[in-house]
Amino acid sequence: MATRAMLRLRAFAKRTVPFHSSISRSASTLVLAEHEGGSIKASSVSAVAAASSLSKDNSISVLLSGLGPSLQEAASHAASCHPAVSQVLVADSDQFTYPLAEPWAKLVHFVQQRGGYSHIIAPSGSFGKNILPRAAALLDVSPVTDVIEISEPNLFVRPIYAGNALCTVRYNGANPCMLTIRSTSFPVPPTSADSKYNQAPISQVDLSTFGEDSKGKSRYVKQTSQNTERPDLGNARIVVTGGRGLKNAENFKMIEKLAEKLGAAVGATRAAVDAGFVPNDLQVGQTGKIVAPELYMAFGVSGAIQHLAGMRDSKVIVAVNKDADAAIFQVADYGLVGDLFEVIPELLEKVPERK
Repeated sequence: MATRAMLRLRAFAKRTVPFHSSISRSASTLVLAEHEGGSIKASSVSAVAAASSLSKDNSISVLLSGLGPSLQEAASHAASCHPAVSQVLVADSDQFTYPLAEPWAKLVHFVQQRGGYSHIIAPSGSFGKNILPRAAALLDVSPVTDVIEISEPNLFVRPIYAGNALCTVRYNGANPCMLTIRSTSFPVPPTSADSKYNQAPISQVDLSTFGEDSKGKSRYVKQTSQNTERPDLGNARIVVTGGRGLKNAENFKMIEKLAEKLGAAVGATRAAVDAGFVPNDLQVGQTGKIVAPELYMAFGVSGAIQHLAGMRDSKVIVAVNKDADAAIFQVADYGLVGDLFEVIPELLEKVPERK
């Protein structure tokens, strides 16, 4: 009796029609790009690189918004930033003077209604995390976040459990498939001054029917940034990070001096940021910035899971800690058990000045 029931179940399973994704074979992707100072950010170029890996015949449109000459310069840069870019869409309006989530999300919905894209991609930073979930809600789809690998147009890999495990996700929802990508997983090869790509066409988004009430309940107050010549933390080749072991903000200046000598960016653990040693824009970790430099140097960093999630993809990891059992040594390529208050001054003395 049980055998007959099993046979009936198997027969039914063979007759069942599998549910296929509504994503078309011919992909068309909209990349949400962030710009500053007349050029799009490196994380947005990585988003274009991720979009180019979806399929060979993928048509990629880059969406920019803002106001004035700076926007037009950024559009020109976006049009030639990557050979896969098919066109650049520009929304020039005072509604987009600042990248607030509400007007941007409504802009994405507005452009999607007219373009019918199969995918929408944004970098997995504060810009993408702020806009994409709200836009996904307007489009009534579920986004796939923090993607580190694109296996197929609807099959993605993303980290879970603070990067201790990888999850493969198949998207079976309606178009568009919305993604945020970890920019460090989609590096863009450096280009020389001589290698310039053909400039893609630039088109203005017709905002004549775009609602004027798109600012919602949030408003721009101010933006603060550090005036420094150090490389950007998210894209630096070398990162020097300090942890709670530095004890106070005054001691943290040793990290900054070492970074200046190495031409490196400065990072910090969440514990150091919470203690007020440095501003939170220097935080590396699951709730901070995800970095993958060629060299990552950690001083006084214990190696909490939250921090390791933000730097474990670094090419070479060097750790200095007086605790021989610190978790940071489990991921470090080179480790030194010692007092950082003796190690850093010695490094400052022996490391030559960066030319």
